[in-house]
Amino acid sequence: LNGLATLVTQGYAAAVPPLRAALEAFRRDDGGSPANDRWLWLACRVAADLWEHEIWDELATSGLRRAREAGALSVFPMSASYRAGVHVHAGEYAEASALLEEAYAVAQATHTALLVQARQMVAAWRGNEAQALELIEAGRPDATARGQGMALSMIECANAVLLNGLGRYDEALAPAQRACAQDDLSLYALSLVELIEAAVRTNRAELAATAFERLSERTRASGTDWALGLEARSRALLTDGPSAEPLYEEAVERLAHGRLAPHLARAQLVYGEWLRRKNRRLDAREQLRVAHDTFSRIGAEGFAERARRELSATGETARRRTDDTRSVLTAQEAQIARLARDGLSNPEIGAQLFISPRTVQYHLHKVFQKLDITS
Repeated sequence: LNGLATLVTQGYAAAVPPLRAALEAFRRDDGGSPANDRWLWLACRVAADLWEHEIWDELATSGLRRAREAGALSVFPMSASYRAGVHVHAGEYAEASALLEEAYAVAQATHTALLVQARQMVAAWRGNEAQALELIEAGRPDATARGQGMALSMIECANAVLLNGLGRYDEALAPAQRACAQDDLSLYALSLVELIEAAVRTNRAELAATAFERLSERTRASGTDWALGLEARSRALLTDGPSAEPLYEEAVERLAHGRLAPHLARAQLVYGEWLRRKNRRLDAREQLRVAHDTFSRIGAEGFAERARRELSATGETARRRTDDTRSVLTAQEAQIARLARDGLSNPEIGAQLFISPRTVQYHLHKVFQKLDITS
């Protein structure tokens, strides 16, 4: 509370030290006192706001484990949502989707309100335009009616991610601006990143520069590789001439640290785009090829297609990835299949996912059929 009060009264930079001290206190309390469990969702948001992906991962994993072990159905949906957010920034979209399906099933069964809407963000990163827009359009009026400002910011940020990924920067600009309308904990800075890219690509230099000034205040105060990597990428987009290249290189180097695959691939993508526009086709191919491979592997189809188009412009042909078993199984089927692969019995899987062993058996039967497994 001291850190959050400092954030309001003195600004982000002054709040970083007390908020980091708070996160360390939560990490030390791995046993999970009931009082701290009630605040863990807020600690996860603080970790995200400080660009501390590893701490966010640790806290969310610990909270989710304790919710499962205690059978705390009222806490589980929120814990699963924040854990899903960790997966999104790691490019682990199947895992995020599976957790969100669990969260929504439990929330419906227990009439628990979900405070974090993350399905739009997963769909946006995956680049499924029809599905993402359907979720965005459906979520916006509900969040407005409930007065959920954070949910609205996440929905608009997801819209900007989707459209930037598809290369439709003029359409991404408005939702990116709406996402930045209020300084939401854990969402504001990421929305600024989307706004900067959309503004640069649509020749809105003043808007991009203002957004970058706000972003850099936070990234410098944070000082993590995630923060400074995104700052370098954003500064490079704003920079003309050869001085941009060291910034692109810094972004790639910093984002290679940790589980930040989509952010690393985006840095490689914009670096490759810059190199191609400088007529350095061979150098551009190197960056674009790696970005395309990563986006294809993790299932970020919108960004993968954008990278493929850029590669084609250099004279190299990249194959579109065909659908594989990632899209054959539903998110819940994939989750159950992973647990079965790890050696859990049907009752153990059911206990972990809050479903009956008979339901597990039903889903595994469908998995076996879809994957042509006979035993």
